[in-house]
Amino acid sequence: MTETLHPPTEAATDRAVLHTLAYFEVFAYPLDAEEVLRFSAFAENLTEVKAALKNLVETGVAFQFGQFFQSKNDPSWVPRRLEQNQRAEQFLPIAQRMGRFIGSFPFIRGVCVSGSLSKHCMKADSDIDFFMITQPGRLWLARTLLILFKKIFLFNSHKYFCVNYFLDTEHLEIEEKNRFTATETVTLLPIYGGEWYEAFCRENGWARTQFPHFPVRPITDVPSHRRSFFKRTVEWLLSGRLGAWLDEQAMQITLGFWRRKFKHLDAERFDIALKSRQYVSKHHPLHFQGRVLDAYETRTREMEARATKNQEPRTKN
Repeated sequence: MTETLHPPTEAATDRAVLHTLAYFEVFAYPLDAEEVLRFSAFAENLTEVKAALKNLVETGVAFQFGQFFQSKNDPSWVPRRLEQNQRAEQFLPIAQRMGRFIGSFPFIRGVCVSGSLSKHCMKADSDIDFFMITQPGRLWLARTLLILFKKIFLFNSHKYFCVNYFLDTEHLEIEEKNRFTATETVTLLPIYGGEWYEAFCRENGWARTQFPHFPVRPITDVPSHRRSFFKRTVEWLLSGRLGAWLDEQAMQITLGFWRRKFKHLDAERFDIALKSRQYVSKHHPLHFQGRVLDAYETRTREMEARATKNQEPRTKN
């Protein structure tokens, strides 16, 4: 569920900052003060965030290492983060080239980088995750063409070509609304089809209410959707009943395979982790969203309990 927003107060700011640090504790990822502001709903400005962070550090609820703040007293988080940031710098040009290549496929209208790279960090074993926007009624055909390319030409490698989330242009609103999906939504990095990224942002204004200080990504250098002769030809050939039939078959075959492969998931978890409709395809079999939200809830309770135990009334100068 979407978190309820309240008028900003000193206590609300402290709590929002605490929740932000608890969320990123799941990833062992420290934040600087500006990043805390971007991922906090209640603070009005950086001054309030810095005051809240100072209070949390002084009471032993949070810890500071240089410019970074975190919920655990573990100095190894900072060098690990900086290493991940440096790796992201190396992978971003690859993601841009690959994303624009994906955009050349039939029925693809927009491409964004998602996952860890969209947050400017990459672990050594991370993949480059892509979020695609497709033509209505051809989402599963577009997905199948990309998967076939990956299996045939990339030997099924996920490293640079992890295509795990698709929406069509008529269903751009993310249905699950929580801190995880809000974070993933605002951090998407547009690579191709900038006009469709803008449309996606308009349809998901709810995520901006969660993180009103997170800047919208610029699209100045993001190419608009365009169709080459090859793309136009394939889309024309598959514009009628044949294309509709192939799209339905691609969906049913994929869904049947997933149901057999991931039969250990109950119906509710399967529907969230492997959502499959004509207008959406999500392939997250490890149910990362659920795991993150469960861990976030646990860490939030722990931090709030520590804050209640340690916090003393703040003395105002």
